[in-house]
Amino acid sequence: MWNKNRITELLGIEYPILQGPFGGGLSTAELTATVSNLGGLGGFGAYTLSPQEIYDIHKAIQSKTDKPYNLNLWVNDHDIISAEHTKAQYQKAAETFRPYFDLLQTDIPAPPLSFESKFQNQLNVIFDIKPKVFSFMFGLLDENIIENLHRNGTVVLGNATTLDEAVALERTGVDIIVASGFESGGHRPSFLDQAELSTTGTFALIQLIKDRVKIPVVAAGGIASGRGIAGAFKLGADAVQIGTAFLATEESGALPIHKEFLFSDAAKSTTLSRAYTGRLGRGITTKITRDVLAGTDQILPFPLQTHFMGALRKAALEQHKNELVFFWCGQIAPLLKHKKASALMRSLIEEASELLR
Repeated sequence: MWNKNRITELLGIEYPILQGPFGGGLSTAELTATVSNLGGLGGFGAYTLSPQEIYDIHKAIQSKTDKPYNLNLWVNDHDIISAEHTKAQYQKAAETFRPYFDLLQTDIPAPPLSFESKFQNQLNVIFDIKPKVFSFMFGLLDENIIENLHRNGTVVLGNATTLDEAVALERTGVDIIVASGFESGGHRPSFLDQAELSTTGTFALIQLIKDRVKIPVVAAGGIASGRGIAGAFKLGADAVQIGTAFLATEESGALPIHKEFLFSDAAKSTTLSRAYTGRLGRGITTKITRDVLAGTDQILPFPLQTHFMGALRKAALEQHKNELVFFWCGQIAPLLKHKKASALMRSLIEEASELLR
């Protein structure tokens, strides 16, 4: 049976289908629970949340499902070098994006007073609530941390965009590697080299990693159907992680206009850009991404670029000038069909089961 393997046993799930854990308010308790209740593994991206908010969302998900789900954090949650360096960068960014703020007749936001990493305090909550599954991105965890998570009964997943990252993750003791291919929507969670140099496609990455590591591998990127699942399994994947297709469903936290774009012709063209948050990510190609594609020296480090662009995004959405908004989206979006998470999940299971009998 295709749906009975090392990953389903480790995670305690019926089907090796993982829902991508979206950050920035795109994850919801309803979506996470829906996927888990139907036999997959729901996911919740919590990197922007305070410790109390993580505790609260854990309780909210538990109120909707008694099944396992994946709680995701970012090990490295900022790229800020120094206050002096950031001040100079902020001036450059202001000049680059001023025409867009002028067009929308809105003010360029003032720099935030300071930024402190949330990760250590967030990790303390993970030890308190003891989730069945914990995944992390943008770095490595100390081996002692992973051992302590294991003692709590937590299965640990690490995200890799290259073979070298996968090998490094296996050495630290993670249980499962999520192979994040170039096709994926959202951020590229690279950590050993520049994200622009870590753009291997999903199906190549699966084969490279399976040839070198012994722990199970999840294929992530460019998969939105049973055919995609079957292809990934034929190449050695033990499970798949699906993001964009679940992001487009009614249960996700994406704005209605974002979901509308995912089902539109605009989704045929996607771009990898740092313009939205300061870290490389894939979204729908719009005017603003075309204009600033090459202007990476004027883009602020993460998460300051997110703060900087927040006012621009808000004004653009309010004025319905959607060409000035960057919507997260993977390359597979033109194949999307389902607007309900339950219908999508059932379709994935049925088609994959037919093809992998």
